[in-house]
Amino acid sequence: MRRSSDDRRSRGHRARGFTLIEIMVVIVILGVLAAIAVPRIMSKPDEARVKAAQTEIAQLLQALDLYRLDNQRYPSTEQGLAALARMPTVEPVPTNWKAYLKQPPVDPWGRPYQYLNPGVRGEIDVFSLGTDGQPGGEGVAADIGNWSLNR
Repeated sequence: MRRSSDDRRSRGHRARGFTLIEIMVVIVILGVLAAIAVPRIMSKPDEARVKAAQTEIAQLLQALDLYRLDNQRYPSTEQGLAALARMPTVEPVPTNWKAYLKQPPVDPWGRPYQYLNPGVRGEIDVFSLGTDGQPGGEGVAADIGNWSLNR
């Protein structure tokens, strides 16, 4: 007995399709993979910002060292990191000032870097307050400063 062409088309269509169970298995597998991969991927931006802050702090320290070579001292806390971009008018006014930066950078979270002279952890402290913008913290919320760099 011969089958009609419509009969063959519908049987072939069913043979090539996916069952609901197969689709559900694929979705479950994708969900498991996403549950494993997403946390790893989501932490990368914060880690990259911490690394960027460390790099910028190292650059600020180089500019501060040049300032000190030219002026025999680091800028005061009151003069701050702005003294690297604009000649300070607050005492002690430097005698051999140059522009060491176009402008002081802001940290990867959009806040100005902190500067202390004398520093609490060294001769000077240059630091970012991390993701939370608060002193202290842990992980990516921890303060990032020149004391944690290998100089």
